[in-house]
Amino acid sequence: MDVSLDPRLPVLVGVGQLTIPSSEPEKLEPADLMAEALRRAERDAGVAGLLRDIDQLLSVNQLSWRYRNDAVAVANRIGAQPRRLATSVVGGNFAGVMMARAAKAIYAGECDLVAICGGEATRTRTRFRANGETPPWSTQDENVLPAEVIGDSRPMVDEAEIAAGVQLPIHVYPLFEVALRAQLGLSVDDHRQRMGNLAAAFASVAANNPYAWIRNAPSADEIVTPSESNRMISTPYTKYLVSNNQVDQGGAVLILSVAEAQRRNISPDRWVFFHSASEAIDHWHVSNRINLHSSPALHIAGRNAYAMAGITPHDIAHADLYSCFTSAVQIGARELQLLDSDHGGWGGIGARIPLTTTGGMTFAGGPFNNYTTHGVATMTNVLRNDPGAFGLCTANGGYTTEHAVLVLSTTPPKHFGYSNPQAEVDALPFTERDETFSGDVEIESATVIYESGSPQRALVAALTADSQTPRRTWCWSDDFSLLNEFENTECVGRKMQRQADGKIV
Repeated sequence: MDVSLDPRLPVLVGVGQLTIPSSEPEKLEPADLMAEALRRAERDAGVAGLLRDIDQLLSVNQLSWRYRNDAVAVANRIGAQPRRLATSVVGGNFAGVMMARAAKAIYAGECDLVAICGGEATRTRTRFRANGETPPWSTQDENVLPAEVIGDSRPMVDEAEIAAGVQLPIHVYPLFEVALRAQLGLSVDDHRQRMGNLAAAFASVAANNPYAWIRNAPSADEIVTPSESNRMISTPYTKYLVSNNQVDQGGAVLILSVAEAQRRNISPDRWVFFHSASEAIDHWHVSNRINLHSSPALHIAGRNAYAMAGITPHDIAHADLYSCFTSAVQIGARELQLLDSDHGGWGGIGARIPLTTTGGMTFAGGPFNNYTTHGVATMTNVLRNDPGAFGLCTANGGYTTEHAVLVLSTTPPKHFGYSNPQAEVDALPFTERDETFSGDVEIESATVIYESGSPQRALVAALTADSQTPRRTWCWSDDFSLLNEFENTECVGRKMQRQADGKIV
């Protein structure tokens, strides 16, 4: 054991995951899933008694069941009485954010043992609901105080965006995808193949992940071709191209200081160090983004994470990028400089290395806000099996809005670095929004939204053409001939007219 190590360095010592396949009758409620994941993490660390002595228990917001205090429900199950019990707000970034802040707190000497967990029983809850039943799960009375809340709970969209249909992720991320297609100069068909190749590469990784929900590794053509089991969601996305939240999964990690890990005689072969962590938030409203194919906040957070770890993007050997949609993966890979080109390489997008260790949120499973816990847990084992290599994990909330970046390795750093460059991000240029514009516009992106297997309406992002500083305005159409054009031909850059009610003609 290296006694020269900084005793305040934060280190992952135990990880736990469980997936309950749909073919099995077992039904654990969310708090049970989290508690079991924590028990597995303790066993993974190889030392009993860790859960009993945790300083902080932080749970990722879950949507399957309502407790007054998720963290208390879990603490009661594992026999812990931590000084701090907290639960995040909704957001896929918060598992990563809580790990980053826990590592920061440990390094600052504020605590020594932090447990972070999450669990969703969405599949089981859906089955009960389909039968008109309520799950026989536990509840908490009013004597249980509400949880401390971590995160910004303001709405991701305002009333004007909701009115325009800019609300559901399955409608917004396709706009990013189409904007990327245009920026890359790809035809509709070539882009469809690109998405299929990328998703198929993720599916191949999931096929070898024992905790993955879907392990049958569909081909690229199967992924992008609509079928009875793979319906169209919003062009260009089929079901196989979006996050799969219909899962029963739990995940947990245990983060200690080096001093605590040494005191408890946890074997160093279990240790994976946090080298750096960074978090940042893009301009809050999609309406104000400078474009629809980039993430300046992720770029800056990644730049800082690399610098604090003393590495470059080329030093990353393993990555797990947040993968709710293929557009999120592509934006992440570009902003984090993991591509050698725009084509070829892993996944067909020019990636130097695989961009997932789990198989991603369609195939490994997308348990709402808790995916990154699984990503970090899987990465921990990957790095244990590749000593000295660097791993990169990301977390994303909203519409590529909120980001966390983690750099990990079994090799200890001299220092741990934490960054929140929000002031730099906030100072970046933005696009003004015009909610009432009528006149000439240029299409920036468009998606056709499906319901019950049929195209219903188009959601269109457009830029005004009435000044030297274009403003973004949201449009719609229910003209089926126009919907067909948006689906099958390049629409970005097309000049059209927006009527006062937002309809584009």
